[in-house]
Amino acid sequence: MMEQFSNLFLSLDHTNKTNAKVEALASYFATAPEKDRLWAIALLSHRRPKRTVSTTLLRKWASETANLPLWFFEETYHIVGDLAEAIALVLPPSELLKHRTLSEWIDVVRSWATLEEDQKRQAVTEAWMQLDSPGRFVFNKLITGGFRMGVSQKLMTRALSKATGIDENILAHRLMGNWSPDDTTFESLVLTDHPSEDASRPYPFFLAHPLEAGPESLGHPSEWLIEHKWDGIRGQIIIRANQLFIWSRGEELMTDRFPELHALSDLFPNGTVLDGEIMPFKNGHPLPFQDLQTRIGRKTVSAALLKRTPVIFTAYDLLEMDGRDLREAPLSSRRQMLKTLLDSVPETQPVQLSPEVREDKWKDVATVRESSRSRGSEGLMLKKLDSPYLSGRKRGHWWKWKIDPLLVDGVMIYAQRGHGRRANLYTDFTFAVWNDENELVPFTKAYSGLTDEEFRKITQWVKRNTLERFGPVCSVKPVHVFELAFEGIQASSRHKSGVALRFPRIKRWRTDKPANEANTLEDLKAMLRIMPSATDG
Repeated sequence: MMEQFSNLFLSLDHTNKTNAKVEALASYFATAPEKDRLWAIALLSHRRPKRTVSTTLLRKWASETANLPLWFFEETYHIVGDLAEAIALVLPPSELLKHRTLSEWIDVVRSWATLEEDQKRQAVTEAWMQLDSPGRFVFNKLITGGFRMGVSQKLMTRALSKATGIDENILAHRLMGNWSPDDTTFESLVLTDHPSEDASRPYPFFLAHPLEAGPESLGHPSEWLIEHKWDGIRGQIIIRANQLFIWSRGEELMTDRFPELHALSDLFPNGTVLDGEIMPFKNGHPLPFQDLQTRIGRKTVSAALLKRTPVIFTAYDLLEMDGRDLREAPLSSRRQMLKTLLDSVPETQPVQLSPEVREDKWKDVATVRESSRSRGSEGLMLKKLDSPYLSGRKRGHWWKWKIDPLLVDGVMIYAQRGHGRRANLYTDFTFAVWNDENELVPFTKAYSGLTDEEFRKITQWVKRNTLERFGPVCSVKPVHVFELAFEGIQASSRHKSGVALRFPRIKRWRTDKPANEANTLEDLKAMLRIMPSATDG
């Protein structure tokens, strides 16, 4: 029933604990009707029904049904921060509950596509009157397509594995591709064996721990393989049964997104598995990660995009050779086999061995680390040469020694309420720096880094110091300075400031600094000079 899915949605929305989310999902997948389970998987993997009603009409009809002025409903919506929830809160009590399943309600929503506006209004309001408040909330999410449940594909797959007893990697492969609930069943999609599963199955990735202090306690540098930490997509290339498969670290099958890597199936024998980094790479130089982002979300890659942002696979490790699992062998042996394998590959092919950093003293390694940004890397990887290839994050064998983030002081000029448990707090902020005309120019947004107490304090201040409202966004007096940390900066014609930041977050609230001492746009542009350019080479 819809009530079961509503309870699942609310359970997921009200917790940040991974285990609690897995338990809630696993229980749903074990007990819900088969078609509802299939639609739940589809909704959580972004296969949502096409929208049949605009949000403008929903706001209008909700205010009319609740007998409220539209302006009053709009204010309510902006305070609540979520349209589906605001509608559910203002509607009058249900007249007659109707118990339909999730899939039946989805069919109802999709049937509105051919209706005229008046017919849609009647259908929508009738549906509202047949649901309780939690059901309306989730039903409105179905209409708007605005599902934000804090559930990744990997977490959903873990829960499905718990419910069915099927290995997570097998399920991850089964859920890939262009399927929809209209052309498959839960039995066929999830429970049925597929011939290519064993051939395509990746190994669990070995992950590194952050190195918080210096590396001096790790012994001599000669005991470690030291590599650059490149800013791309960690992946495995699998060649088995005369097929090539590309898996991301998030266990997403990405073979079709990188057609230039398909040539590797002719270079390596069956039974080969490489671990490495998919990097945007052109004219012998890595490109900024932002360039790779233009390709990540596309199902098809145009010839123009392939030419503008080609990729290369930088190989770190050899996990399988001639069908033999090498993970128990020491890294030194795997590395030597990887070198031998790649020695025969022409330089024109889109694969390379990850370059090593060879220094006899840690202080010299540190010097190389400090110059990482000029190479387009995030720092260094330190891997014990006698280490096996383990699963997950195991302390002591592999370390990531990232460079310190870049820092800038920006003035807060806009604020917006958060979502979920922070819907009543201002948590999303826009920051600005000074230009040559002594004007504030917005350059980035950030929403993480403050404590709950700091968010409450700034929320009270925003309420008292709002200058203008633009829907849910408030412009505020430009008096508060925040120190922002970020990993990189790139020139951008899409932003008024001319720059775009990578992973911006709030480091601290600079209550000690007046707004006129915040950084300038020229300071940001100076940072561009230490970053690799997309046109290098």
